[in-house]
Amino acid sequence: MKSMSNRLFLTFMLLLGTILAVLMIVIGQLFPVYIKQYNEDANTHKQASMTQVIDERKLQLSEEDQEALFASQSLDLEDSLTFVRARLYIILAILFTITLILIGIVSRYMIRNFTAPIDNVTETALELAKGNYRARAQENEYERMIPLSHSINILARNLQDITTVREVEEERLKTLIENMGSSLMMIGREGNISIVNRVFLERFGMQIDEVQGKVFRTIGLPKSLEQFIDHVFLTEMPYRQQIKMEIKQELYNKEVYGAPVIGDHGRWLGVVIVMHDITELVRLEQIRKDFVANVSHELRTPITSIKGFSETLLDGAYKDEKMLISFLEIIYKESNRLQMLIQDLLELSKIEQHGFTVNIMPMGLQDVLIRGAELTAPRLDEKNMSFQVDIDRDVQVMGDANRIIQIVTNLITNAITYSPENTTVSIRLKENETHGIIEIEDQGIGIEKHEIARVFERFYRVDRARSRNSGGTGLGLAIVKHLVEAHHGRIQVESEVGVGTIMIVMIPKN
Repeated sequence: MKSMSNRLFLTFMLLLGTILAVLMIVIGQLFPVYIKQYNEDANTHKQASMTQVIDERKLQLSEEDQEALFASQSLDLEDSLTFVRARLYIILAILFTITLILIGIVSRYMIRNFTAPIDNVTETALELAKGNYRARAQENEYERMIPLSHSINILARNLQDITTVREVEEERLKTLIENMGSSLMMIGREGNISIVNRVFLERFGMQIDEVQGKVFRTIGLPKSLEQFIDHVFLTEMPYRQQIKMEIKQELYNKEVYGAPVIGDHGRWLGVVIVMHDITELVRLEQIRKDFVANVSHELRTPITSIKGFSETLLDGAYKDEKMLISFLEIIYKESNRLQMLIQDLLELSKIEQHGFTVNIMPMGLQDVLIRGAELTAPRLDEKNMSFQVDIDRDVQVMGDANRIIQIVTNLITNAITYSPENTTVSIRLKENETHGIIEIEDQGIGIEKHEIARVFERFYRVDRARSRNSGGTGLGLAIVKHLVEAHHGRIQVESEVGVGTIMIVMIPKN
């Protein structure tokens, strides 16, 4: 802000210098006139004095003598006027320079004293405009600008207090939004997403730059959620609904609440969407409702068979040795099936208990896959199937070897169960930077896309009649999913109807 005082000083000096220059020029021009007038007055006065002296002494002089006398006594400055004028201009120039310097020094001091508080206040105001609310103007009790400086400082303190309060409120709001257990999304009136919280990004597997500022229809949200948002936009009224949506091949139940956001003066700003995850509550409720029905349904067939064949034997069929052996084999087979179902139920119940952990330690996946193939080889031979193993090298992960063998055998058994005879089950071992990857691919019946998210549910079967006839309990994949999650891993399904299914298990390395 020094340019202000500099401009003021230059303007003042230019104006003052112009005035002094004009004054000096006027003096320089009037001085010869004054000298000439002085010369004429002096000559006239001398002529009058000489005439008086001649008259008093009664001297007899002719007119020519008098004129000669007067001419000899007259002052003639024309010859020296040029020299005097030059000296005058030199003196005036020196006086002009000295005067201008003295006035410049004094005015510079006065202008600085006058503009320094203004400059300071201006700099403070600019810093406040930039957002630096800690800036303060100097307050000097001897300055005349102290009311302005004091007012600026009061304004700065108020702005700082307001900013501090706003930052605290924003931090509280941000902390609340980021740490709330529900997903939150705020959408502007044009459909652009303005706010999402951490839970939303984690649930939908997105990054903030993939969502922020984008239209909600373009980020890949489930169709049911898009329809819900459209409903809130159209009605501009609060709305609540339970929605079942598929995210990364898994089904989630969400209680979604949407409401319009109204600003000052009734201005409509957009909508806010809050999603509460009630998947676990719905699952527990469904388990409570379906457990008895599912278990009784699964137990009914073997129990009915055992009871029926037992009654037949008691009615006299035991006398026929051939029929007796056949019926006992059926009873034995159904009792084994009953035992498997009970064991799977107990195993699943144990895994789902709170606090269940696995014994994680460094291990290699190659030996696990080979052991799993050996355990399931008899089932494979029964259907005249074969293994195709693709293992380039061993992959070290952090896991429980016994539990991972259980995962592999369940998946291989599933692949054999749902594959026709004379086909191949492929076992592959891969890795990336963070996970060891097991892939088990069959050439079976495949899974419909809309059923993929449900294959890990209890008692769910893609082909109920076929899986029951093959002795499956419908609990294998549910157990696998819980064991993979206990290892902090992931399981994915890729399938095409009539072509086959690939089960992909990812176990963390560290």
